[in-house]
Amino acid sequence: MSKEAKLELDGKTFSFPTVEGSEGEKAVDISSLRADTGYITLDDGYGNTGSCVSKITFIDGDKGILRYRGIPIEELAEKSNFIEVAYLIIYGNLPNRAQIENFSGLLTEHSFLHEDMKFHFEGFPAGGHPMAILSAMINAASCFDEELMHWQWGKVKQFDVYVAKLISQVRTIAAYSYRKAHGLPLIYPKKAYKYTENFLHMLFSSPYEDYEIKPEVVKALDLIFLLHADHEQNCSTSTVRMVASSQANLFASASAGVCALWGPLHGGANQAVIEMLQEIHKTGDDGSKFVAAAKDKNSGKKLMGFGHRVYKNYDPRAKIIKQACDEVLSKLQINDPLLDIAKHLEAAALKDSYFVERKLYPNVDFYSGIIMRALGIPMEMFPVIFAIGRMPGWIANYKEIMEDPKSRINRPRQIYIGRTLNSYVPLDDRK
Repeated sequence: MSKEAKLELDGKTFSFPTVEGSEGEKAVDISSLRADTGYITLDDGYGNTGSCVSKITFIDGDKGILRYRGIPIEELAEKSNFIEVAYLIIYGNLPNRAQIENFSGLLTEHSFLHEDMKFHFEGFPAGGHPMAILSAMINAASCFDEELMHWQWGKVKQFDVYVAKLISQVRTIAAYSYRKAHGLPLIYPKKAYKYTENFLHMLFSSPYEDYEIKPEVVKALDLIFLLHADHEQNCSTSTVRMVASSQANLFASASAGVCALWGPLHGGANQAVIEMLQEIHKTGDDGSKFVAAAKDKNSGKKLMGFGHRVYKNYDPRAKIIKQACDEVLSKLQINDPLLDIAKHLEAAALKDSYFVERKLYPNVDFYSGIIMRALGIPMEMFPVIFAIGRMPGWIANYKEIMEDPKSRINRPRQIYIGRTLNSYVPLDDRK
């Protein structure tokens, strides 16, 4: 028998059903709260609010668990790749050989942008941030497709094609965004290259010489994409679902996700880590003084890359990315002093009671920025890399909300605390 939650208000008792997820997560279903009681809940930041039920990703922040469609992130990082994981997240199962070949073929087929989109890139100012260009151009891409412009979910004929277009073209747009911001000529994708190789080619090749594709670089960047592919109902994913609830098309919803991801508290966090490490290095500190300052609330110093809104244990992605960071820097024979500082910070924080008691463990941003720096990716591109990786999760959440027959447009409530009834005062009578 399912449990009920009882709420006493104004001398009356109200009952609400409970819901339990497949991993034992529990919720009180308050869908009828306002209709039954006249009250709403107030939960600033939605930290205790479940906005949906989902089959995509499971996180247990207390135990440091992350699973895509039930498969532990550790297994996927070791045995899979980004494109296979993208298929898993979007369609619910690991693909067989025919399915992955078809999916890869669609990605290759749809990697080119409409040629007229080049004129849109030319309209952005030199030095325009790649995230601004990425968001705008994902939205603009929908203007070149009749079905996207008149999107009606029940009448969408080839959703698989739009999935492939978005996942494939986002890296093309991202590479073009970077090159536009740096005044470099655009480089077209090559059908001979696989997904991550093609992105590196479009990012770093010149019209006269192709970028040297190094397996260790491809593997490291592909891993970053994979580790960011989905992460439950975070700020950007919830934004995508919010926009999708209005029946907006897939590209418009993803564009909104890019905007949400841009913020320094979300997709820009790994950039903040690098900036912190650079500041420490510039002062000649090995990290010891900075750790001491971070414990002083009046110092203005904050240890970036530690702690997470969800994880109250070690972020499982951080363990994976730390090992990958050591490997790629060793293979590329890069001696980065920022890595030494990062390791010192981590070791100090993990044994310092101040950080241990507050459960401030390293998160995925702590080492991913160092890897991207080693690969030659500039800091303004860090959130763009995040956006490319997160695209499968956004698409899967979009698909889930569209396929739910009970889905309705999102419309949060509020508690108004402004003036009560007020009157208009003519201009000449105002003091």
